[in-house]
Order: sequence, then structure tokens, then C-alpha cells
Amino acid sequence: MSLTPRKASELKQIIHQQLTKMDVHSRIREVLAETIREELAPQHQQLSEEDLIKALIRRGIIDDVMKELRFVSNVDDEERTSTPKLSTHFIDRQPVVFKKTNIDPTRRYLYLQVLSGKAFLEHLQEPEPLPGQTCSTFTLCLHFRNQRFRSKPVPCACEPDFNDGFLLEIYKDSLGEGSKMADATTMLSICDPVHIVLIKTDTSGEITLVASYFLEWRSVLSAENRITNVAAELRGVGTESKVSVGVLNIRLELYPKLNKTLSQEIVNTQDENGINRPVCSYIRPLRAGRLLDTPRQAARFISVLGYERAHMIGGGGGKQEQWCTLLAFLCRNKGDCEDHANLLCSLLLGFGLEAFVCVGTKAKGVPHTWVMTHGIDGTITFWESLTGHRYIHNPIKPDDPPVVEQPKPLYPYRTIGCIFNHQKFLANSQPSDAVEVCVFDLHDESKWKPMSGEAIKSVCSPGATSALPPFPPLCASIIDAAVTSNEVELQLRILVAEHRKDLGLATIWDDQLSYLLSPALAAYELERATSISAGNEEFQDAIRRAVPDGHTFKGFPIHFVYKNARRAFATCLRSPFCEEIVCCRGDQVRLAVRVRVFTYPESACAVWIMFACKYRCVL
Repeated sequence: MSLTPRKASELKQIIHQQLTKMDVHSRIREVLAETIREELAPQHQQLSEEDLIKALIRRGIIDDVMKELRFVSNVDDEERTSTPKLSTHFIDRQPVVFKKTNIDPTRRYLYLQVLSGKAFLEHLQEPEPLPGQTCSTFTLCLHFRNQRFRSKPVPCACEPDFNDGFLLEIYKDSLGEGSKMADATTMLSICDPVHIVLIKTDTSGEITLVASYFLEWRSVLSAENRITNVAAELRGVGTESKVSVGVLNIRLELYPKLNKTLSQEIVNTQDENGINRPVCSYIRPLRAGRLLDTPRQAARFISVLGYERAHMIGGGGGKQEQWCTLLAFLCRNKGDCEDHANLLCSLLLGFGLEAFVCVGTKAKGVPHTWVMTHGIDGTITFWESLTGHRYIHNPIKPDDPPVVEQPKPLYPYRTIGCIFNHQKFLANSQPSDAVEVCVFDLHDESKWKPMSGEAIKSVCSPGATSALPPFPPLCASIIDAAVTSNEVELQLRILVAEHRKDLGLATIWDDQLSYLLSPALAAYELERATSISAGNEEFQDAIRRAVPDGHTFKGFPIHFVYKNARRAFATCLRSPFCEEIVCCRGDQVRLAVRVRVFTYPESACAVWIMFACKYRCVL
């Protein structure tokens, strides 16, 4: 096999470096001098090259050189022919052999593999080191719960050839617990990250700190087969702490395997930034100050915040729902049912109630989230955060004889899988998950399996890596209710008049009748906020007095959570009752419309509109 002049020159340079490293030249001079003294006769005969080679072989120098220069082939086994090709380069070290280790089957381990490195752009132009050539190297140093590890050095490159594995023992620090195998909840309570430090050693032996990274490893607890891959982006240090240094591809695996995986909802609920957070961290007792006076008013406030189904994150079977942090939810003024339920639960906790978020389904198996309060007398109340409605839960007793009358559930919920707040997470372990037969004896672990309080505290308490920052306070409304009510009402009058004009109808407004509609709108909002109906008798009496004998009165109330008059009018016309009023034909037709805007914190508002008409019957 012939080499190109460039390859031949490189090979000569490498051989020269290796011979210099072994100090072969000095040893040859010693052998030469000794040979001359011993073998040259006084006649001064010439010492041939063959004599010198024999002397070097006899002293073992040739064998030493050949042992150091190990020739290897870079050709795959499949490509070999009957005549093996000659080697094109050599290495001066033994190939890496991974050591086998015995593990204690009674202990739990995390196997962390660093598979590769990518995007170390600072070394993009760095030439690939020649075999045997001294070069700068990367080394990874790891620390986890009093255990330290160090990777083998690899040459600095844009894609450094990291390929190391580390077996980290997972154990509990508590007295008497260190020898026990860590279960899922114990591991969840261990908030210590794996600290990874990357150092660079240059050709002179100088060591430089490149990056420091804290790896959150507990995502493996919810991964399928307890194996997960993580792309860890390393950032620089000091003034370059916000600059990306490179990416490590890491594989995490548990040994031995867990019998069952922690619920995905515990570990892998993602916020609007795609960050995994435990569901309990979205709940915290929240006081509304002077902005809300009662728990029911709080429920009403949350119900007038807009509803919008959250987008799914991810693809295939691994899609995740997006839960918003409180500030993001309040700033948007709309969110999914989970966002509403989380805020309602936090406010009810702030009012001193024992509240939980319930995760389950409603009709047709649609996933849903609502709130439950557990009274001191055992009364269970469900709160629907999207509507503000409350339901008392009286479980059906399937073992009772058929003659015993069973309560009929009025709530829309079908199944319930778990409940949680900022301190507790309980999984429903009853024979049936149907809400109507569930018994909410939260102290009975045969019915409700609790998660370790210590585990919840470790991931949700302030300072935990997955915990949310302190909740923001609620802000007072900046909407002037009276001014906004007048503006929307005026716009609706214009829209009604234009609509009737298109139909060839005249429009005459009755301002007194419009004013008389106000008590009804106030009563509707009071009932929504307190579940108490009041003022209906006075309203009916006033309307009877305002409508002359022989005349007919019709009214159509409707509720919105937005102030767009045109959008509201278009929605109203889809109702045949409202259209009948707006398009009323007859003798002495008088129209009325009244708008009442009720404001809540965060500039949320409930907008009540009533269209009415009175006319004389001619039939």
C-alpha cells in the first residue's frame, strides 16, 4: 500500500515524536559506544550497519520500540477481504474497555450515561488531533449525594466524543433509612440535583473551568420504562454565564426498575414556558384583600374570566396539556379549566377552607378539572370554576336494597382520579372511580392513597427547583362600570335601530321601561354570586304598572363576559326569543334595552343585557 506524500510526512513526524519520547536516540548512542569498545579490533575494522542492528536487537531496543508502536486498521470487519489491508495509522494507548461492576439488588441506582457532546462552537475550527499527538482535553466531573465521579479525558472538539457511564446510588439521609431501597415517593422527595462540572486541560496542563450544570434527574420517575434522554445545555461561567457552551446528550435509567410509574400529572405538567412543574406547585393560599369578600364571590369572579382550551404540547402519544402560571392566566384574562380551578382553589384556601383541585372526567369521558371543599362536618361541596355553580355531594350507596331511595346527582362530573392542593396529593383507590359512588373519607388510605407530604414539600416549597415564584396579588378593576354600561347600551340601541331599519321597521325607545329593567339585572348577578334570589317581586310589580291594559310585555336577559356590543348583538339574534323582541311588529310597539356591567378584580366583568318590548295586542 502506498501513502500520499502528506500522509507519509505525518507518519514520519509521529514516529519521530514517539522515538523522541522514548529517548531512543540516546540509547542507540550508548549501544554504539559500547559495541565499538567491545567488538572493534585494534586493526580499526569498519562497524557495519548489520552489526549495529544485531547489537540493538540483542539489547532489546528494537522490541521496545515495536511494542510502543501498535498498528491498527480503520476498516470494518465486513469490508475485510482475504488479503487484509495494511494499517493507515497507529495509536499509542490501549482501547477503552468498560469495567463491569456488581450492584446491590437491594439498593436503588441511577445510571447516568453521557452519550455525546454537541455544539461546542468555540472548538469548531480546531483540527482533529493526530493519534499520539498531545492536545487539549475535556473532562466531566460529577457529584451526587456524597458521591464523586470523573470521566476519561476526550479531545476538545465541536462534537467531543464523550461516552461514559456513572452509577449513582440513590439513598435517603434519614436515620435508619439509608439501608432501605428508595421507592418512588422517596426518590421524588430527594431534591438534590446531579452537579456536573466541565473542565478543560490544555497542552501545558493548565485547567480551566468551562461550565457548571445542575441536572434535575427526577423526570426519569415518570418516563416510560424508567428511561429518559435529556439534552443538557451547558452555559459558561463568570461574564459568560448566559452564553451557551455546548450540549450534552444524557441518558438516565433506574436500576432496578420501578414497579409502577409516578403519575404523569405529578411530574410532567408543563407551564406556558414548557417547564415541567408538579401540579401542587400551582396551588397556594391566596388572599384577595378588600377585593373579594366571600368564597362565593371569589367563585363568581373566576367564572367571568374567559375560557379557552389550552393547546397540547408535543406530538404522538406523549402530548401534554399546558397549565398557565397565575400571572400569565390573569394577564390573559382567560384560560383552560385547570387554570380556573387552580385559582379558585387558592382563593378558597385563602378564605380558610380545606379545598382541593379534582382531576377527572365529565360527560362522554371528556377530561375536566373542578374544585372540592371538605367541610369540618364532612360535607363535600363541588365548585365548578367555569360557572361558579356549587353542588353538594351525597354519594350513592350501591349496597343498599332497591327500595331505599338514592340521591340523584346534579353535578356534571362522571369520574375522579385524584385530588390535590399545595400540601396533599391523594389518588382515588376505591373500587370505582365514578364520582356518584365515591366516599371522600380522606383519612382512609384504602380509599384515598396519599403521596408523601415530605415528597410534595421537597418539590413545591419555596426554593425547590420546580417550585413557582410567589404568587402575585390580585389587582383592582380599572373599568368604570357606569360609563361602560352606558357605552355598551348606546351601541346596542344603534345596532337595533339599524337592524329594524333594514326590515322596514321604525324604532321607538321607552326610556322608563329601560330603566325598570335594572333591578332584574342586579338580581340576576346577585343570584350568580350568592345563590340567593331576591327582588323579583318588586320587579314584577313595577313592570305591571308600566305596561298598560291590553298590552303585552316580553323580556330577554342574557349574560356575557366581554364588552363587545356588536359581538353580543350577533349572539343575541341567534336566539328566536331575542329576535322576536328586536323584530317586534304590532301596534304601539315600544322597545327597551338595559345594560349593567359588574366589575371584578383584574378588570374582569360580568355584562348583563336585557332586551324588552311592549305592544298592544290587536287580535
